[in-house]
Formats: sequence, C-alpha cells, structure tokens
Amino acid sequence: MAFESVDKRDLYRCVSCGNCRSVCPAFEQTGRESKNTRGRILVIRDIYEGNLTDDSVFDSINTCTTCGYCTVACPAGVHPPDLVEGARGGLVAAGKMTPTQMKIRDTVTKYANTLGDSGSRCGWLEGTGLAVPENPKAVYFVGCLDAYRYPETAVNTYTILSKMGVGLLEDENCCASPLLRLGFVNEANDLMKHNIEQIKKSGADTIIAGCAGCYNTLKNNYDLDGIKVVTVSEYLVSHLEDLKKAGLGKLDLKITYHDPCHSGRHNNVFDEPRELIYEIVGKDNLIEMKTIREKSRCCGGGGGVRSGFNDLSLAMAKRRLEDVPSGVDYIVTTCPLCLRNLRDAGGDIPVIDLVELIRMSIEK
Repeated sequence: MAFESVDKRDLYRCVSCGNCRSVCPAFEQTGRESKNTRGRILVIRDIYEGNLTDDSVFDSINTCTTCGYCTVACPAGVHPPDLVEGARGGLVAAGKMTPTQMKIRDTVTKYANTLGDSGSRCGWLEGTGLAVPENPKAVYFVGCLDAYRYPETAVNTYTILSKMGVGLLEDENCCASPLLRLGFVNEANDLMKHNIEQIKKSGADTIIAGCAGCYNTLKNNYDLDGIKVVTVSEYLVSHLEDLKKAGLGKLDLKITYHDPCHSGRHNNVFDEPRELIYEIVGKDNLIEMKTIREKSRCCGGGGGVRSGFNDLSLAMAKRRLEDVPSGVDYIVTTCPLCLRNLRDAGGDIPVIDLVELIRMSIEK
C-alpha cells in the first residue's frame, strides 16, 4: 500500500527495543502490544508491505493520541506520530477508514468546525463590547473548542489581547488538525487554503493560537510565507509590561501546570506558561506534576482517540490526574482539548485555562 507521506526509512529504522512501551499512554492502559508504539510500527510495516489488510489494524493505529512521548524515548530517532498519521492517510486514500473517522470528516467539511455547530464562529464576541481593530499586526486564531464550547476562554483571551491591538480573522475555519491527524489530507488542504487566504487578507504578521492543536498545525502544516505563529502564552510573555499595565497582580494560590503535548513536547513551549504563572502566584506556588515538560503524560484527548475510543481516552486522563500534587487550588493548562478531557475525568481539583488565571489576577 502506498504511504506517500511516510518516511520509509523511519519504518525500518525502529529496532524494536521497547523503550517506547514504557511511555505510551495507550499501552499503559491496555497492556496490548498492538497498542504501543513498537507494535504500531510493526503493524504499519505489514500494511505497507501488503501483508495486513483487515480492519483489525484500526484498533492499533487509531488508538495513538500522537502525543509524541515515544519520539522523546526513541534512541533510533524515529518520529512515530508521523508514521501513524501517514499510515492513516494511506488507508484513507485506499478507502479504508472507521465510521468515527468518516463522521469527523463529514462534520468538519460540512460545518468548518469539529462540533457540527451551525452557529456563528464569532458568537462568543456578541455582547462583549470588544472592538476588532482594522489592519492589525497580530490576529487571534480562536479554534473550534473555544469558539463553540468554551466561549468564556475566547472572551477572556480576547479581552486581554484586544488591549494590545490584536484583531481577528474575518472568517476563521477549523485549522484542519483533526483531518490531518486522521489522514484526510485533501479535505484538510481545502480548509488550510481558506484560512491562509484569510490570514493574508488580514495583513497580520503574527498569528496567536489559543489551542495547542491549532498552534501545532498552523506552525508546522501551513505555508504562511514567514508569518509568525505563537501561542497565547508566548505572545503575552513578549508583552508582559502591557499585561502588567492591564492590572496583572499577585494571587495567593497554589497552582500545578499540565503541558499540552502539541504545544509542549512537539514545539518546546514549556517556559512561557510557567513565566506567566510565576508572575501571578510566585515560583514557590507553582507545584509541578510528577511528569512535566517533554516527559509530561498525555491527557488522552488527541489524535481522534477521544472520539473513537472514549473510554480509553478518559482512562488516560484519569491516569494523568494521578500526577497532580496534593494541596493545589487549580490545574492550569493552555489547551481546550486537555481542559475538556481532564475535566471529564472527574477529578476534585478545578481545571482552568491559563487565561482564566490571568483574568482572576487582573480583576483582583
């Protein structure tokens, strides 16, 4: 089977040492060899060589969250998330996909969002009184989840960013990350083309992504001709004096921080969220989880796993909550998908977006 986007050298560079088994969040829950990175690579090789064609392959390659922890652990330098996404793309091109994959494809292509919501993508802006400047140097890319499910995060974020002259895209669509991660390359290209046109039309030289998945996709899958892509935390750290002028102050709280995989491990955005937390609660009151930064345990929500394997996804989230230190007031993160999965896992400690902590700080 043709896997056009797969680096064939990576397929055979894996030496089956098993280092990845100890860090794969799906394997940690299932104990199944086919559901860890080493097993998946063996399955992908068999598919590529034409030796395995039945639907059993989906339980292997579609339980990968593409978190990338295996890449950190691999001594051979293999990047397994690329292999998984490439294999999914090869199967889709051959007409092989699951009902869940088809549903996500149909929803995103019909509604231009992952949620099947036909309402305005800027509905969160209504009634806020927030003005959108013309010809901004930077624009805020909101993302599907914050636009439709967590509008309070969108409002909190843009309330801060609008004071710095940040604008919005005229007609933002889904960034296409869900389609890319599940193998729907052609459909993803249509969405990306639309967003690129909107970005260029805005005249901005910086895109500020409010979601880790959007950030990873905009930064690494889009051809933006030198336009800079940053996370909200990166942008706010670079405008820290403006944030202080807006009223950023101290809070007497103990915080722990969850590193999202697609902004953290995939793109090394580790320091900026912590710098902002330090400004609010002080270094001593950021109590780190058991696994952090490039070794942070995945929340279980990415790669289509939340939609296709809900029980497994929530089991991963519950395992992540076991890393939370005692005595903290909030779990803070910077990704709406992480926020949703960790909240749905049912822990006792509130999970909030970093901009909610900033809002609390400013309003105090």
